[in-house]
Parts: sequence; C-alpha cells; structure tokens
Amino acid sequence: FLLGALAERAGNIEDKLQAMRASGELGGRFFAPMSMLTLIFGIVMCAFWVGFAELWIVIGLVGYATTFSIGMLVFKPTGERMGAMVAKERITPAVLAIGQRMMSWARLDYAVMLVILADMVLKPTLHDIGILAGMALVVAAGAALALGGSRQMVPSAV
Repeated sequence: FLLGALAERAGNIEDKLQAMRASGELGGRFFAPMSMLTLIFGIVMCAFWVGFAELWIVIGLVGYATTFSIGMLVFKPTGERMGAMVAKERITPAVLAIGQRMMSWARLDYAVMLVILADMVLKPTLHDIGILAGMALVVAAGAALALGGSRQMVPSAV
C-alpha cells in the first residue's frame, strides 16, 4: 500500500503498476492463507476462552468479514480482469483506471484493518465511547478516501 501511495503521489505509473502486481501476488499467496489461519486460531481461542459475546470479538469478526469480502469480491476479480487486459492489450488507460479504482478500495480495506488492530489491542466495551468513536472515524475516513476518488494518473478512460 505504501509503495502504491508513494508512486501515485509522484505520478509514477510504472512504480504504481509494480505495487499493484506485488499486492496481487502477496494477496493470493500470503495474505489470504494467513488471514484464514488467523480466523481459525481466533475462533478456537474464543471457543475455549471468553466466547463470542464480547464487543471487541464481534468488532473483530465483522472487520474480518469486511476485509475478506473486499478481497474476494473486489481485489480478486479486479486483479484477474486487469491481468487479462494487460495480457491482451498491454497497459492502457483503461487498465490504469481499473487499477486506480482497486487502490481506492484498498484505502477502505486498510482502514478496516487498522480498526481491527486497534480493536484487538484495546478490547473496547460499550462503555469505551471514545475508542468506539475513534474506530468509527477511521472507517469513515477510509470510506471517504475510497469513495472520494484520488489524484488521477491518467484521464478517465472507462
């Protein structure tokens, strides 16, 4: 993500494409399996420890479901579509536009991951209004960055 953001800010298309390729490779080969292992171990621990009624556990599971859904419903098909387009047409403005939309979704995904991380560390309850408000603000900021668009590297071609 950081490499993609730096490349986007610098307006460097080649570096941006390299960051997208690396994200796609790591997502399928590393992040998805590690995510599943984390979920399995978390469910086992909850089953033997505190159960599933604690708010922080529910927030973590909802966050996991959100990032998993974004990965499976947005990143995976979009990455495959981009790969097919590049193989057929090479790098075109349409491919870059699709990549920019995918990176916009990544902003929301990373905001949710940040909330999951804070959730697991802070373990908020319903009485921790400030923490919960901060988490909601992070997700809202991620959604605003994702839906608000970003600096265009190419004119809209789609």
